[in-house]
Amino acid sequence: MLRDPHADHQAEAATAADRSLSRDRESSYVTLTLGDQLCGVPVLRIREVVTDARIVRVPLAPAQIAGNINLRGRIVTAIDTRYLLGLPPQEAGSRRVAAVAERGADLYALLIDQVLEVLTLPDADLEPLPINLSAEWRKHSSGVFRLPDRLLMLLDIESLLAMPALAA
Repeated sequence: MLRDPHADHQAEAATAADRSLSRDRESSYVTLTLGDQLCGVPVLRIREVVTDARIVRVPLAPAQIAGNINLRGRIVTAIDTRYLLGLPPQEAGSRRVAAVAERGADLYALLIDQVLEVLTLPDADLEPLPINLSAEWRKHSSGVFRLPDRLLMLLDIESLLAMPALAA
């Protein structure tokens, strides 16, 4: 069988173009803080941000469930993101901020310390998780971006919402 020398060149050019496209792709992230750590979540995963959310405790709920919030008449489960990541609880009287995410037909409010801004970062700059990361952070993070002044931990929303207590 005869090989077309142009076919090999075309395949190589297509592969190089694919690599170039993936280097040029960018994703947008909502940046937020948990303790002193800068984190990010894909902007398309966050439906809205609620400030000063009033949380109603649920008796006998697992520790990662902070309670419920009323979001325009809809009951939303509030998840204690600090607890899931092994961070100490927020100081009493601290402002409650919730990043609302959807999983299936349900809404969940991930409690965070502060929402900052939306950053658009090149996908090629996403690095693997550091080996010295705690088990909690490793379980709920999917990578890290090096910013000029600090690291941005990319949180895995599916992992944060996939707790056994949250299974439908």
